[in-house]
Amino acid sequence: MYITLETDYAVRIVSYLADCNRRVDAKEIAEKICVTHRYVLKIARNLCTAGIIKSYKGADGGYALAMSPSEITLLDILEAIEGPYKFSRCLNDPALCSRNMSGRCCFQCAFSEITDKVTEMLSQYTIENLHCKRK
Repeated sequence: MYITLETDYAVRIVSYLADCNRRVDAKEIAEKICVTHRYVLKIARNLCTAGIIKSYKGADGGYALAMSPSEITLLDILEAIEGPYKFSRCLNDPALCSRNMSGRCCFQCAFSEITDKVTEMLSQYTIENLHCKRK
C-alpha cells in the first residue's frame, strides 16, 4: 500500500515552498519537482483550500506557505489531498462491512486501532522536522 502520487507531489510542493521561504509561481514549482504545471495547479488548489499554502495573484503572484513549517504535518498534507485517513472504507460506514452482522466486527476494531496509530504517527512529522535542504 502506498500513498497516492498526488499526495507525494503535495509533500514535495510544500517542502519546496519551505525551502524557498518566498512566493514561488507554479511554473517554477513544476520545473523543480518535475511535475506538470497543470498538476501543480490542481494540487495547489487543494492545499490552499486546506489552509496549508496561500495563493497570490498578479505579477508578483505565486504560492507560499500559509503557516510555519513546524505547524504543517504529513497528516495535514495527506488529508488535504485524500480526505480523512481511514485504514478501511468500513470505518466510514459500518454498512459497507460485509462481515458486520450485529454491531462492529473484530476487523473494524483492528482497522480503527491501526487508523489511530497511523494518524498519530503522521501528525508527529512536520515539514520542519523532515526538512532537508536541496540547494
